Amino acid sequence: MLGLINHVVRISARRDRTEINSAMVDALMDLFAPERLTIYRCYTGKRKTIVFACAGYGPQGQFLRNAYLPDHHFCQPIDRDPLLRQCRKELSAVLDYQEDGSHRIIFPVLRLDEPIYFIDLVLSDEFSADRRVTLMGLIEYFGNHIALLDYGEADTLTGLASRKTFDKHLFELLGQAASDELLGNEHQFARRTLAPDSNHWLAVCDIDHFKHINDNFGHLIGDEVLIMLSQVMRQSFRFDDQLFRFGGEEFIALLQPTDRASAQATLDRFRSDVEKTVFSRVGHVTVSIGFSQLLSCDTPTDVIERADEALYYAKRNGRNQVACYEQLITDGRLAAREIAKGEVELF
Repeated sequence: MLGLINHVVRISARRDRTEINSAMVDALMDLFAPERLTIYRCYTGKRKTIVFACAGYGPQGQFLRNAYLPDHHFCQPIDRDPLLRQCRKELSAVLDYQEDGSHRIIFPVLRLDEPIYFIDLVLSDEFSADRRVTLMGLIEYFGNHIALLDYGEADTLTGLASRKTFDKHLFELLGQAASDELLGNEHQFARRTLAPDSNHWLAVCDIDHFKHINDNFGHLIGDEVLIMLSQVMRQSFRFDDQLFRFGGEEFIALLQPTDRASAQATLDRFRSDVEKTVFSRVGHVTVSIGFSQLLSCDTPTDVIERADEALYYAKRNGRNQVACYEQLITDGRLAAREIAKGEVELF
């Protein structure tokens, strides 16, 4: 019992998904000695559900991966694993006996009747009922702690990640971009192979004429529009793109590595999905979007300012469109000017 309490204290001290996963693996290994262990993060999409093996123990020992940046090398559709698929369908623990006498048991971690994690263990046949109850209690605690973390990181209205978590996630992406530049794609054995022109992208999305919505329909209806837009956003982007409510009617998307044309297509799809959606009482709403490439030397202010410049261009030129900062510079639609401190600012 003392060992269990010690591990609960260690887990409770963590304020980061990756660190919580690491502490949970340590607890499970120490208390239950599984033959194999995988913590999967679950992403439920419109067409399929993806699971990401973000921590665990296997033939090569313990492993830990960034829980916020799912590596496609370790992601798979849930349908590829019949027991995971069964757990997803039944929303309860499932058990399968192995040929060597051990048994595999998977526990779902649920939020609003949707799995957000799966804890997948292979245990010896001597695993007692009392220890199984303890295991279930530890997994329930893990789920509650993740829920508290999500509550602290999420925007209370839309459920998207909040502004206060944005800088942390952006710095992680900037660190990954710098690593990619140093190593080159050929050394990224733990990542999917990327095209030479693939980059991370940051997009700023703004609801057109949102003030008119609040003025004409009231702030409660304005909040409904924000909630519905966040739902469209979740359905339009890939499972590993990171989505934030940045404030007011402004949202940010951090896109995983892709080329400029694909980033443009992704954002255009979202813009079109919003335009087609009927918002209760309001009718149709549109968004304007500006986006820019993430550079390893960027600060959050740098890349947001570039994306904002593209957003302002989109708004000045008709709204309901997507504008790429780099493309605008290449086309000569944005000009360079000298500013007071002698630097060149593109606007």
